Amino acid sequence: MNYLLNIDEAIDRKFLVTKPMKGQADVGTIIHVMDAEQQGQAVIVYYRVTRYNEKFHDYQDYTAKFENLSAFCKWAQPDNFIARNYECFSLKDIQHYIKIKNRNFTSFCLPIIIIAALIIWAVALIVIKGVPGIIVGAVLTVLVAFVALYLLKAQKKKEKMRLYRKVSAGWGVVFQ
Repeated sequence: MNYLLNIDEAIDRKFLVTKPMKGQADVGTIIHVMDAEQQGQAVIVYYRVTRYNEKFHDYQDYTAKFENLSAFCKWAQPDNFIARNYECFSLKDIQHYIKIKNRNFTSFCLPIIIIAALIIWAVALIVIKGVPGIIVGAVLTVLVAFVALYLLKAQKKKEKMRLYRKVSAGWGVVFQ
């Protein structure tokens, strides 16, 4: 998935790391891209990792080289919601959010549809023979596809709402 047209768009933005880079940034870490340059197809990124502690903020600067812009976009994605509210979430929350956010039709829905369709068609053709079995199999297969799509969208929405509730837990109106 490519989010940028060129690497210059990444400068002075925050990104959510979705794949670990040994010794530098773990999954769920927010990085701030300070500078970047293009060398042919390769991309060199200078970034800062900030680690939040209860008493202080620690940061370290790193340099990473990627074979192309697409490789950088697979490693880190722009995510303003997590970047703005990073202190409110645990690493487990952020990693779960990444897992849910990266689900798509082929990685989540298609396996469910294929397995369900195999079971439905086996039962429909063995138990309900003939044309009625074919009709029941087709209708149930289409129904499973719609349910799988609904589950995908509902999970993404539910996860986002769970994180919004965590962020807004301390909000309130004070009347004096």
